Amino acid sequence: MKKISILLLMFFVLTVNIFPQSIDSKISQSLMGANTISVTVGGNFIVTGTFPAFINDRVDQFVTRLYNNSKEALLSEATAAYMRKALERDFAKYSFRNITLKRASGEEFKLDLLKFRKTGDFKNNPYLKNDDVLIFPTTDLERNFFTVSGAVNAPGKFHFMEGDKLKDAIELAEGINKAYENVQFAEINRLSYDGEKIEVVKVSFDDNVPLQRGDRIVVVANETQRKEFSVTVIGEVNIPGTIPITKNNSTLKEVFERAGGLKENASLNRVKLYDNSIFNFLAYRENTEDLLEKSSTSYNENIGKLLLDLEKFSMLRMSNVTIEDTSYFFLENQLRVYNEGASLNLTDMNEPNSEIADYKVKDGDIIVVPAKITTIEVFGQVSNPGNIPFEEGKDYKYYIEKAGGFGEYSIEDEVMVIKGASREWISPIEKTVKLEEGDYIYVPREKTRSFNEYVQSIGGYLGIAASAATVILLLIQFGK
Repeated sequence: MKKISILLLMFFVLTVNIFPQSIDSKISQSLMGANTISVTVGGNFIVTGTFPAFINDRVDQFVTRLYNNSKEALLSEATAAYMRKALERDFAKYSFRNITLKRASGEEFKLDLLKFRKTGDFKNNPYLKNDDVLIFPTTDLERNFFTVSGAVNAPGKFHFMEGDKLKDAIELAEGINKAYENVQFAEINRLSYDGEKIEVVKVSFDDNVPLQRGDRIVVVANETQRKEFSVTVIGEVNIPGTIPITKNNSTLKEVFERAGGLKENASLNRVKLYDNSIFNFLAYRENTEDLLEKSSTSYNENIGKLLLDLEKFSMLRMSNVTIEDTSYFFLENQLRVYNEGASLNLTDMNEPNSEIADYKVKDGDIIVVPAKITTIEVFGQVSNPGNIPFEEGKDYKYYIEKAGGFGEYSIEDEVMVIKGASREWISPIEKTVKLEEGDYIYVPREKTRSFNEYVQSIGGYLGIAASAATVILLLIQFGK
């Protein structure tokens, strides 16, 4: 029976260590007995008071368990979203630096749990003893701080602790980033008390100078250009996807070579190159989503919409566009933004001294290579809309006839040819249009009117006539 009790006690202790959760202190103490000690927490922390701890707890284990359990309990009670956000902001204010550990023996230590988590130095994370007291400092991160930026692994803002030196700051920023070369010194930007002057102190890492509150440390290094420069090639190439490039010197020909070359059915005169702006990515997002997921191109739909709206309103602010024309203007402006890329004709790319072959691509460019189109698409008011095989020299009437002829409600004298490359609308009735592969022919529909529209139109005319008759009668009366 005694062995079973010991086993149950060991299982309970192990379970609580692996799956920390809020447990009643009286139950905990009664079950664990000699396996627990008493630790008091004071100062500026999420919860204060006296709590049980395990005899093998280090400070960080105990504090982390207490913090997480208390945070979970408080957040579960905060039903409103704004209350949860307020609590999250409060949690971030607690400092895990400059913690005072007081022992019953009278010993006193200053602990830096943040540095322990960064460096693994156990002198900042000792074992707890019975009746230990942990005092968390009240601190003001807006005034009692220092920052580290530049060539470090984890730049950030940190609570200032008396005695902090440059080495401490570098350790908290997780050391010098190995991607940078020739990192030899740092600049400490020190603002005067009145905020009107700034002193820039250039120091060597070997000097390990003391820090002051408000210091802003910049670890100086030339920006490395070993970055993920790439373009995305989509469509009729043998190896579509992300192509690594240099910062400034990769050419269009090199990109296509690395993409495995163009397929036989690639359309050489309809290639589009879009830069890495968020608008251009949005234009092809739906059609190229799978490929772009594999690329380095990023997209945020909300930001894209916000920037597009900003562009739209900026263009419209000083215009004299009428209400009737606003929708059309918005369409034109949105298309203008989407099409801020370049149209490329690769026909002579393999020719000597080809300008298009030497075109320099930029990081984030998206190149779309469509397939050849060997048809003319006829749509609108025809009997059998669809793609008609292209025939050199044939006019629009030939393709309309092949599509089954005009429909009952078609407007034959308003047929439009839409050029495949430029999307320009041209009337083949007013001028001769040379049709090319990929062009479109649109046959508009005659507008049908409801009875109410006729009544309203007639009513308007009758109203005008009545007004005119009234004016005439008045003139006749005044003339007598």
